[in-house]
Order: sequence, then C-alpha cells, then structure tokens
Amino acid sequence: MSAKEAYNQWDLEHSWHPFSQMQEYCSWPLLQVERGKGCWLWDTEGNRYLDSNASIWTNTFGHNDPDLNAALQDQLGKVAHSTYLGLSHPLAAELAHRLTELAPEPLQRAFFSDNGSNAIEIALKLSYQYWQLTGQPQRKRIIGMEGGYHGDTVGTMAAGSSGRFHERFSEWFPENWHFPAPRCHRLAGKILEEDATQSLQCLERYLQMEADNVACLVLEPFVQGAAGMVQQPPGFLKSVEQICRRFGIHLILDEVFVAFGRLGALYTCTEESVEPDFLCLGKGIGAGYLPMAATLVREAIYSAFLGKWEDDRTFFHGHTFTANPLACSVALKNLEKLQELIRSGQLDKTIKVFGQALSESFNGHPNVSEVRQYGLSAAIDLQPIAGAKAWPESARMGWRICLAARKNGLLLRPLGNSLLLVPPLIIQPDEIDFLCRQTLLSMDEAIADYSGPLQASHMPTGTPSASL
Repeated sequence: MSAKEAYNQWDLEHSWHPFSQMQEYCSWPLLQVERGKGCWLWDTEGNRYLDSNASIWTNTFGHNDPDLNAALQDQLGKVAHSTYLGLSHPLAAELAHRLTELAPEPLQRAFFSDNGSNAIEIALKLSYQYWQLTGQPQRKRIIGMEGGYHGDTVGTMAAGSSGRFHERFSEWFPENWHFPAPRCHRLAGKILEEDATQSLQCLERYLQMEADNVACLVLEPFVQGAAGMVQQPPGFLKSVEQICRRFGIHLILDEVFVAFGRLGALYTCTEESVEPDFLCLGKGIGAGYLPMAATLVREAIYSAFLGKWEDDRTFFHGHTFTANPLACSVALKNLEKLQELIRSGQLDKTIKVFGQALSESFNGHPNVSEVRQYGLSAAIDLQPIAGAKAWPESARMGWRICLAARKNGLLLRPLGNSLLLVPPLIIQPDEIDFLCRQTLLSMDEAIADYSGPLQASHMPTGTPSASL
C-alpha cells in the first residue's frame, strides 16, 4: 500500500469530519490537501485548486506567506507554548495592546481564546456574570437575530438561529429570543428600507416588555455570513446600538467573519462609529495559520470583576492554548500587513475588481436569482430557469456545483442553493477572473447534468485541467 493509499484508508476508517454526512463522504473520491501557496492548494495527486473560500473564511494573505512564515519560525526558536493562566509573555501583551489600540476607545481589555465560538461564548458568560455581580441576576436572556450563526457551543447556539444546524439541541439552550433580520434584497439597485424599520420596531417592542430580563444582544454586523451573506442596510447597526443603550443591555458584536479586512475595514463596527460592549474576533485574526481568537471588552465591564479573592468576582474561564505564543506571533505580523494593505488602498482596488467581475459574470444569468457582494465576500443564489420545475431539496444543486468545480480547479462551499465565494484578501485580478469563469462553467455543467437526487455517481473524477 502506498503512502497516499494509506492516508485515504486511515481517513475513511478513523476520521469523523465536521458538518459532514460520513456515509456520503466515504462514498466519494477523497481529496487530501498536501500543500499550499498564495491562493492555491495542491492535493496529494498534485492537482491544483483555487482556495475560493479561504479555508472557511480564515486565510488573509494566502498560504505559505513568507512574512508570516518568518514570524512563526522566529518564535519557534524561543518557546512554542507557555500557559497564560497566571503568567504572560511579550507577544500576548503586545497583541492585546495593538488590538485594543485600534478598536473603539471603550474596549480596553482583550480576553484571548482559540476560535470564534469561544470568543462569543466568553462574551455571553461575561455578560451573564456581570449582571450577577451588579445586582441584576434576573438578566439572563440572550437576544439574537434570525439567521444568525455564532458557533456551535451551547451558548452560541442559543444566540444563533441557524435552523438545521442547531434546532436539534434547542431544548438545551439558555433563555433566548430572536428578532427578524432585515432582508436586504435589492430592487433596482436599492435596499428595501422598510424591512429594516420593521426589524427595529420588533426589537423595540420586545424590549419595552422584557428589557429587565435581558442580558445581551448578539449581532453579526453588516453581513450574516452563514445565512448566505445576507446584508443589513446602512445605519441598521447604529440603530441597534442606540436601542441597546436606551434599554441598558449589552451589545455583543460577532466580527469573527467580517473583521480583519474581509469587508474592507479592520473592524467593521468602526464604519458606523459603533462602540459595542464586547467585540468578538476570530478567523482572520490568525491569518489562517493557527487557532486564535479574542474578545475585546469595555473597561467598565472588566472593572466589575475586580475585588478580593474572597469576594468571588473572578471570571472562571480559560483554555489550555489561550494566547499561544506561536499564534500571537503570526497574529501580530498579520495585523501589521493588514494595516498596510488597507492603508495602501490595494484592498479597496481588489474589492472593486471582485465586484465588477461578479456583476459581469453572473448578473442576468438565467440560473442566478441574485448576487450579493460586500468586500471580498459574495453569495450567488441559484434558481431553475424561468418556467422550469423547482429543484427539490434532494437535488442539492449547490453541492453538485461544488463537486463539479473540483475538476475545474476550484474548491467551493455551498449553502443550500447558494454558492459562497470568500477568497483570500491577496487574490489577483487574473485569479478573480479564473474564479468567476470556472464557477460559471461548473454551474452550467452541474445544472445541465441534473437528473435526480445527488448520489455518489455525480462526483466528478479525473484531473483538474483548468489553468489561468
């Protein structure tokens, strides 16, 4: 048995992959990634693929970046890990300083963790304990927005509203309530403002009755990623902040996906001068290299936890690899490079090229109902051609297209009958052209091949033949 055959066998016999129906996974030819460079990944057979989703929205400067590699290598020669429980190290201190220095002024504390779910969970627990410490223990309820996705821990599932992902566990959740999201579909280039108004009015009516029982509101600013890149209209975030202030509840912003240049700014909330109580960061903070996340917290909230040991005000929460020195070294270099990418205007140029390419490639296509783009993130909603029979759920057209894309040199991820495009921030114009061209080709091939429920026989085989 060759090494490649052994890897495949071990994967099938011993691995359990996330968000995957393993019976289905095990029936398809395996794709094992072996190396990467820039926006590209290579499998163990030597085939090359454009990483069209930045390895699930984390990769900022591509794979195998020389500057990030050097930062990591330098730290490896010093210490790979040292506990952050009761100790510190220079890189964690510097990263906490840099993250808070660039954030809205009230956010002066950084609590580190290792993934976005934990960053949100920490904010939820801090909010809950804060109200206990300040004499309002009845404030336990979490408010989220319909369609929100904040992670898969118990608290973050309660804050979210992601249907199939979380509904099985709903009886396990803490108290929660969700208000309707503004559905920002465009009509003649304009956002339907009345949807946002209704959403805000619904939130206000609820808080007029229940504010004294609410601890916090959790929101993905500007774009709900896992809902299908659903956008909020300008001013919506600021209005939510004003409502939270009026009713005295904490505002937790989940910027795990949208921060660090993904929508164009370092922190999205600064685009509307919003100052949350908690700002949760993940994914792009570590450039896609190592697990890293942070929860930025208002100084006033931090102060409520101070006291003597016997006062029992300590926040008992932490993770083994919190503020890992290797992850901090990469995060600091990533932050430096991001600031230059934004300051130079290069990121804005790339975003404009991306938007223009999407418009030219997909607007008017008979199988596309809508294209939504914000920064370097986009969703392409699919539909049967006019007059054709609707696709049943079993068609799983999004997955068909993503499977077809593999032989066309793309790694894509679907969300139902939508395709999500979230490339690394350094993607070049010719790579954007390749992404759009091969996505379009994969769409046309998969839709033309549709004849019934998705089966293993629909999995394309062969070597990717596409080139730039």
